[in-house]
Amino acid sequence: MAETKKLHIAMFPWLAFGHIIPFLELGKRIARKGHRISFISTPRNIDRLPKIPPDVAPLITFVKLPLPRVDNLPENAEATMDVPYHIIPYLKIAHDGLQEPLSHFLESWTPDWIIHDFAPYWLPPIAAKLGISRAFFSIFNASSLCFFGPTKSGPIEGLDPISRTELEHFIVPPNWVPFPTKIAFRPFEARKIFDILEENASGLSDWLRFSEVVLGADAFATKTCVEVEGEWLKLLGQLHNVPVIPVGLLPPPAPESGDQKDSNWDTIVEWLDKQEKGSVVYIALGSEIQPSPEDFHELALGLEQSSLPFFWALRKRSSSVGGESVELPEGFEERTKGRGIIWSGWAPQLRILAHGSVGGFLTHCGWSSVTEAFQFGRALIMLPFLGDQGLIARFLEERQAGVEILRKEQDGSFTRDEVAQTLRLVTKDPEGQIYRDKANEMTIIFGDKDLQHAYVDKFVEFLESHRHATKG
Repeated sequence: MAETKKLHIAMFPWLAFGHIIPFLELGKRIARKGHRISFISTPRNIDRLPKIPPDVAPLITFVKLPLPRVDNLPENAEATMDVPYHIIPYLKIAHDGLQEPLSHFLESWTPDWIIHDFAPYWLPPIAAKLGISRAFFSIFNASSLCFFGPTKSGPIEGLDPISRTELEHFIVPPNWVPFPTKIAFRPFEARKIFDILEENASGLSDWLRFSEVVLGADAFATKTCVEVEGEWLKLLGQLHNVPVIPVGLLPPPAPESGDQKDSNWDTIVEWLDKQEKGSVVYIALGSEIQPSPEDFHELALGLEQSSLPFFWALRKRSSSVGGESVELPEGFEERTKGRGIIWSGWAPQLRILAHGSVGGFLTHCGWSSVTEAFQFGRALIMLPFLGDQGLIARFLEERQAGVEILRKEQDGSFTRDEVAQTLRLVTKDPEGQIYRDKANEMTIIFGDKDLQHAYVDKFVEFLESHRHATKG
């Protein structure tokens, strides 16, 4: 039997590291099957990527497309982490300016496939005209994607997500979900969701961008697996009438002992080694979450009140990024000295989560962070802030793998008492054992490397057998 011709696959993620890193992980796994990858982003983003393993480096080419200058966008801002939330629409304007250089690249190199994100609504017709197959890869999980419903009128009669114009439509499970679920937004979250549905400074809504790329795709890949979201994956295919292919959870490679040991890790592990097994709370809210000063204070004081040992990865935004400046409560560091660590630099999250002294993870519920935590069976203390994070929190609460910190429905505020109580429940209280057990069970799926690799294998088989599926 003749060997399958190796593919050339272009990859074009949105300008956010929460998107770029999963795209890169998928690219590395495809390259391990012998296919060539052209990974396309801006110069500064590519320069900030982790080093590519030597076994796949020859098959991955980085293509740097300079980001056009745009009014209101600071110089050197090339990713969402470089700007405050309200400036992101201007990043989308700059991203849309990549249309011409990307078109030139596709015309010159004519890859077999382009795997792209939600933002380039203009890409599908360009690729189709060149005979290049399109796969939309969503870094969001299937249940969150289903909540937003079908694109345009969709193939299921009577479903029209665009008609959801009132807050009340988003605080209950949608009528197109045919099985019981409690997945919905809280009122304070739903108000922010209108940002996705309404036209922003880029001249388009995020929903319109998403709709156009899905309608123009030959395949819809998503970062999940059947074992976690089987019924939701089936529904996703019905809602969009396009082949939906789970690529697995793409857990990052497990940290190896002795691998690139640095002084940072030496300092961290020395402290972790001194703590009791399962006693430490690890706190990390991602690189883009900037809590209000009030939320930040209550979180810190709740952490103090819990009396638990903690490691807080607290990456402060530079003043050039903007946003409100937040400071720890006066005397906090002195009062918690010895019991906790405030770590302001980059923290090796995967290594910390893998350490046996960590018992709970206070997280914003980004899907990649959740994936990392469940590799090691860490129960979650959930504090969602943006986008789909609230939906993910509800999804995980249904599975009893974590507990949300109780907040006021209308404004999302919470108290230090709620923080302390939830931290103790999930990490040490006997009545919280159910959450620790359920999180531990998650390692059977999230920690099964062979299972997750098999999903990428199936996706690659699809790419091999469906190249140039739709010619322009």
